[in-house]
Amino acid sequence: MFELFKMYFFMLVASLGNTLLLALFALLFAMVIGLIFALMNVSRNKVLNIIGTVYVDAIRGVPLIVLAFFIYFGVPQGMKMIFDDFRLPALQAGTIALAMNCGAYMAEIFRAGIESIDKGQMEAARSLGLSYGTSMRRVILPQAFRVMIPSIINQFIITLKDTSILSVIGYPELTNTGRTIAGNTFRSLETWAIVGVLYMIVIISLSRAAKALERRIKANGK
Repeated sequence: MFELFKMYFFMLVASLGNTLLLALFALLFAMVIGLIFALMNVSRNKVLNIIGTVYVDAIRGVPLIVLAFFIYFGVPQGMKMIFDDFRLPALQAGTIALAMNCGAYMAEIFRAGIESIDKGQMEAARSLGLSYGTSMRRVILPQAFRVMIPSIINQFIITLKDTSILSVIGYPELTNTGRTIAGNTFRSLETWAIVGVLYMIVIISLSRAAKALERRIKANGK
């Protein structure tokens, strides 16, 4: 197994980097999406509530692989009716699919974080003459974010594992590379053991970081 790892070391490291890059891009966009729809869900406007609820329920109800196929194959086919040479690279399609999927879950994380803050905080901010938007940005969200950090890291871990699904659209992430190596060498047992260990190292490291951060936040909150 060590010989196989040594032989494909640079290929595996590059694909692991692609995996982390995809997960990071997806999480960044997902946080924006999640915040937008979370604010819709906690808004007093019923129309915004409905839009936010529909998005979260719809995206969470569709398997990620179906969403990836729709964006990678379906969207370009539809866009070719307008733009003849329209193409969507695997990185962009994968980022969009993961961001939309992760964004729905992030919306729930943000919503729960916002609602965990005592309502008196908002009332106090409004009584000082701050607008709803300013109160949310300067008073509620900073407090809620401290509560949400461990959940955000855990969602990043889930998103990192979900990148393996995007091997079906040809993105050169770790699982796709493992499949290529296994096909070239006919050493599936060793190849997938190496891939599993690489995933395990990254995910356990992130999990430990999440737990340490959670303990630190609880300690500072006392």
